[in-house]
Amino acid sequence: MELRVLKYFLTVAQEESFSRAAEKLHLSQPTLSRQLKELEDEFAKQLLIREPRRILLTEDGQLLRRRAEEILSLVDKTTGELLRHDEISGDIRIGAGESIHFGLVMKVAQQLRQKYPGLRFHIVSGDGATTMTRLERGLIDFAFVYGRLDPAKYQELPLPVRDRWVLVLRQDDALAQKETIQAEDLWQQPLLFSRQTLSNSTHGDELLAWLQKPLAELNIAGSYTLLYNATLMVKEGMGYAISFDELINTNGTILCTRPLEPAIFTEPSIVWKKNQVFSKASQAFLAALQEEFDVNI
Repeated sequence: MELRVLKYFLTVAQEESFSRAAEKLHLSQPTLSRQLKELEDEFAKQLLIREPRRILLTEDGQLLRRRAEEILSLVDKTTGELLRHDEISGDIRIGAGESIHFGLVMKVAQQLRQKYPGLRFHIVSGDGATTMTRLERGLIDFAFVYGRLDPAKYQELPLPVRDRWVLVLRQDDALAQKETIQAEDLWQQPLLFSRQTLSNSTHGDELLAWLQKPLAELNIAGSYTLLYNATLMVKEGMGYAISFDELINTNGTILCTRPLEPAIFTEPSIVWKKNQVFSKASQAFLAALQEEFDVNI
């Protein structure tokens, strides 16, 4: 399987058309069709469903598309790093969840860019599980995450901040009349949790301990990855979202937030793989983070 053919396959998958893909790749349509037929023969799998008006992917084709995107992204990243090996410039990729405190990391990034204008920072949003998968596969250099991690696999730089948990609800809801929310207020209510809260060994541990009940005994109405989507669910009366404070501006909306009582907090960290071979750009960024937060690892 050649990288060139992977690119051909990905282009066809994106364009859903041999003719448009061939035009984009500057190939003849018969040549492109033959290359992809040979790719299917190589795997002994049908990857494409050739309908009269468009091209669709089989289940195996969808898997190959995901892997092709990862492989070609890594190739581009590696090529860029090798070409810029002798200078501090290039791309730094950071996976991050939602937190007001991610601004601390961006402050360091901007200070470093002022010193090295050739640096480019790429932020990939996602929950903790998705972000750690990207880190493990080498698709990002650093992860801004919460929760327990395997010290045998990862190194982390704790940040000197805490995120407080709050309840997001409608202003016309009865619970909005309260100054703070206790666990028993929510035991019978429809709740919207972040996807990470529902997984094991994450920052959701503190929340579940506060609720004093296992997930099976709670009324879980749904889950979300990004809080913005959760606020739409709250607006429609689907449930109450539990999230970090200061992520949304409720001014001028029908929503409000109320802190949980007793208060619970979660601390973020910057994480990277142990024995990671960093580019000069990533080395400079890590050194800047350690200097900013006065930590030596």
